[in-house]
Amino acid sequence: MNLVEVNQISKSKGATLKSTTFSVPKFSKISVIGETGSGKSTLLKLIAGLLEPETGLIKFEGKKVLGPHEKLIPGHESIAYLSQHFELHNNYYVHELLEYATKISDYEAEEIFQVCQINQLLKRKTDQLSGGERQRIGLAKLLVGSPKLLLLDEPFSNLDMLHKKTIRKVIQDVSDKLKITCMLVSHDPLDILSWSDHILVMYEGTIIQQGTPQEIYFKPINEYVAGLLGEYTLINPISIKLKETFTNHSNELSVFIRPESIEINTDNSSGIEGLIKRITFFGSYYKIEVETEEQLIILHTNINRLRIGSQIYIKPNQK
Repeated sequence: MNLVEVNQISKSKGATLKSTTFSVPKFSKISVIGETGSGKSTLLKLIAGLLEPETGLIKFEGKKVLGPHEKLIPGHESIAYLSQHFELHNNYYVHELLEYATKISDYEAEEIFQVCQINQLLKRKTDQLSGGERQRIGLAKLLVGSPKLLLLDEPFSNLDMLHKKTIRKVIQDVSDKLKITCMLVSHDPLDILSWSDHILVMYEGTIIQQGTPQEIYFKPINEYVAGLLGEYTLINPISIKLKETFTNHSNELSVFIRPESIEINTDNSSGIEGLIKRITFFGSYYKIEVETEEQLIILHTNINRLRIGSQIYIKPNQK
């Protein structure tokens, strides 16, 4: 059952959105990705009823979402939108701010406080919070309003690694424990791929590809989509041997290979011969640039004994 139906909506004034159609199933986790200015935030604001579509229709639980021209106070009571530029009122204790916003029982509120990891912050004032703490309070403030749909616009931006790890866990628990349907905008491939059920890829106000994380990651329709989710090698059309080795369809015009899809052999001639040109350490893996007879290939490996100038052989990773 779909919670949200977006049908042919568009907006040309300000941020552009062109004839966009998709649906959001109940209890799903949808990510929206794209370059800056591609229409991601505009899409979320339209769904939330904070902006007015010029054409098309947005339905929430089968009923039209009213925009600012049709409603005195913009926004839908069952849809919560957390902007990347959200604000908390100063000179309030956190527990006061949350009490004013709550529409649920004390028991339900306590569960939300635990999910958002804010119990230890309730007695603080809002001007005594770090950026990551303020974000969790802002999220809790929305959740105590009992929304059925949560829209998160760049929730991981401007956070250090520790706070980002915490907010990632909080958002996962919002979906898993609170059973709230979520849509999320982010630029970080790791956040998108590990969390999403479904991904919408936007370019210049249009959804150009959508599918599961696996589909979008391994079968991008073009270099723009491939680049949004991490490193890749685009096999040249004239690299016949590489195309035949890494795909069953050597007549494909565009073949994308992800770095972890390549396996290294160092002790025999199985695979395609190559010469290591560069090695870069990234903590959990090494990025290796390999010059083959046909073109340069990028791969990731945990092998730490490789050296620049070494001869290796590469083949598709069978794991």
